[in-house]
Amino acid sequence: MNQSMRIGLLHAAATALLAVVLLTLSAILPARAEVRIQEVKSDKGITAWLVEDHSVPIISIKFAFRGGSSQDPAGKEGLVNLMSGLFDEGAGELDSDAFQVKLDDAGAEMSFDAGRDAFYGSMRMLAEQKEEALDLLRLAIEQPRFDQEPIERIRAQVVAGIRANATDPETIAQQKWLKALYGDHPYSRQDQGTEQSLAAITADDLKATHRKLFARDDLIVGVVGAIDPDTLKKELDRLFGDLPEKAELTPVADVELKLGQEIDVAYDLPQTTLQFAYPGLARDKPEYFAAYLMNYILGGGTFTSRLFEEVREKRGLAYSVTSGLVNYDHANALVISTATRADRSGETVAVIREVVKRLASQGATAEELEAAQKYVLGAYAINNLDDSGSIANALVGLQVDNLGIDYLQRRVDLINAVTLDQVRAVARKLLSADPAVMVLGPAMHDGG
Repeated sequence: MNQSMRIGLLHAAATALLAVVLLTLSAILPARAEVRIQEVKSDKGITAWLVEDHSVPIISIKFAFRGGSSQDPAGKEGLVNLMSGLFDEGAGELDSDAFQVKLDDAGAEMSFDAGRDAFYGSMRMLAEQKEEALDLLRLAIEQPRFDQEPIERIRAQVVAGIRANATDPETIAQQKWLKALYGDHPYSRQDQGTEQSLAAITADDLKATHRKLFARDDLIVGVVGAIDPDTLKKELDRLFGDLPEKAELTPVADVELKLGQEIDVAYDLPQTTLQFAYPGLARDKPEYFAAYLMNYILGGGTFTSRLFEEVREKRGLAYSVTSGLVNYDHANALVISTATRADRSGETVAVIREVVKRLASQGATAEELEAAQKYVLGAYAINNLDDSGSIANALVGLQVDNLGIDYLQRRVDLINAVTLDQVRAVARKLLSADPAVMVLGPAMHDGG
């Protein structure tokens, strides 16, 4: 058996073992009733939020460094995304094969991911093997090798995906959509880059970007599981303590969406895909919760929203229609998405515009607000706090959004405090704008 086959089998076995442990324990333990968050600060000043839980022998760690794909240098788009695929491809004295063998021996799962505004990493491990697992995570964070063979292999994988999508109508439409909304802003770029930009990226570029992004002052950490605060303090310094003190991020400007335009992407398809973009609201604005509940009434409540009722239930124009608030560090939007029969695209657009117009002008009802509040309060724990990994994600997300360590306790009161007048006011503010609309498919039909 060759080395790569052995590594693959070891990885499969280790992943399966961890999955069995998690599945077994989740089946016999009751649902989590309360999440108690502790702030832990190491001797070197590294802060983490911890949810200590010894009921299962698992530790999940999630971390983020501010500055994601928006930090890609001009002409080398896709660099941060490419980098995210290389941290388990060798670190320190361990080349790619040796690192993978060690990771499988430690029975740990490690992953990295490049967002637009932050670079994320995570590890899930058995508590009894945390020493070996965290040693490998420390190496990956501090001393990634960026050897040429893994660079070429991962680059080839990304390029293969780009080529496969080169004639995909949805990918092409999304590229045009982002360009239309954001112009020349970094948010208009494809995170994976282009064949040309990827070809220009060198190992030195990767090393330089790693040094700029991976620093203690822009680090956010969430930890969940069988580890106490004193032990975590030591591990934080071991994992992150030797990183540079300050990041060297390229400033990214705020950008206003370019609304009031229609982007037609003509393809002979049986269905027409539609997207609408309206103004959004930054996460730290005082009326954000009113906007969140308003969006639930509009299209966020999948089977109870106004859009679902008018577009699907009454007219059968689409299988699903949804809306959502999209928040980046430098731009915000409310986006509506659906797909309909090509011969009824014009009718669908007209119905969506009418639903939005009516909510903007007449506002929500008291019954709609009450139902939205009840659902939003109950769904948060189900969607965000159902296992250690999702809780660790939530801990990082709360810190990224600067919501405060007591947010989970305050959230109920914040939502219940939203008034009908506030929901109506934010509906007028966001939904009265002339949206940007993207139409992917045949030429628009007025059909009926």
